[in-house]
Amino acid sequence: MHSPTPLPRRTFLRSGALAALATTGCASLAAPGHDGIDAHVHVWTPDTQRYPLDADFKPADMRPASFTPAELFAHSQPTGVNRIVLIQMSYYKFDNRYMLDMIAKHRGTFRGVAIVDETKTDVRDTMKSLMAQGVRGFRLYTDKTKAEAWSQSNGMKQMWAYAADAGLSMCLLMGADALPAVQRMCQAYPKTRVVIDHFARIGVTGSIPPADLDNLCRLSDFQHTYVKTSAFYALGAKRAPYTDLGPMIRRLRDAYGASRLMWASDCPFQVQEGHTYANSIALIRDRLDFLTPGDRRWMLHKTAEKVFFS
Repeated sequence: MHSPTPLPRRTFLRSGALAALATTGCASLAAPGHDGIDAHVHVWTPDTQRYPLDADFKPADMRPASFTPAELFAHSQPTGVNRIVLIQMSYYKFDNRYMLDMIAKHRGTFRGVAIVDETKTDVRDTMKSLMAQGVRGFRLYTDKTKAEAWSQSNGMKQMWAYAADAGLSMCLLMGADALPAVQRMCQAYPKTRVVIDHFARIGVTGSIPPADLDNLCRLSDFQHTYVKTSAFYALGAKRAPYTDLGPMIRRLRDAYGASRLMWASDCPFQVQEGHTYANSIALIRDRLDFLTPGDRRWMLHKTAEKVFFS
């Protein structure tokens, strides 16, 4: 897969230092024995000698300078989140070694979503090898033009077909303008599991266009399509308690059912500039009264477990 420069996700990430690793207020969210799953976190290390950055990046681009599992756990564990899906960070592009090493080091805690180069003739073998190391999905950065070209890409066809055979997920970071093209891929590969990151970034401009939400809801017609309710810091009003996103979440719950929605923080970006991990999980766990206890269990645990940990 070609990784664009600058990457699309960077259009809505705000710069700033990592907030202090405070846990005040988190304990009230924890539930004894609860095994929450965060479906979307990035980790990286300042050790660029052992884990070199891709040529498109330099250490100054890493903001914050470090976000290791230990730094992550300071935010996640007090809230009852004990398992996490790691998303390969763009700083390393196709070199998934840091993520894989963290999966191996913290056995049972992490699963991975890798980035691979679909232009390589051995892409299926690469996917198979990564699956054996704890990878359960593959990240695709896309926009409308790129998504429309997927149907003509031999490598992309191989990826979508192999993902269906192996029970892996195609995890899409994209804008809403790519949704019609993604719908056509879902029609061509109806057995391929598809996970839409961050509501397809609907709300990044501050508003939630009804036509975009309609297109996202149309993907619910495909039974293997899922949506991450995530990156609250970057969407809508972009401030806690994030309840302005409630109507969009309710619409998606009604369309997909809670069993195809999963909460995710998008750390470390969720814990910068005054945003907190506790406020992110609280939106789903505590603050939306239309969510039933069963809805909350699916969104905070069972959906991500089914997709990434089963």
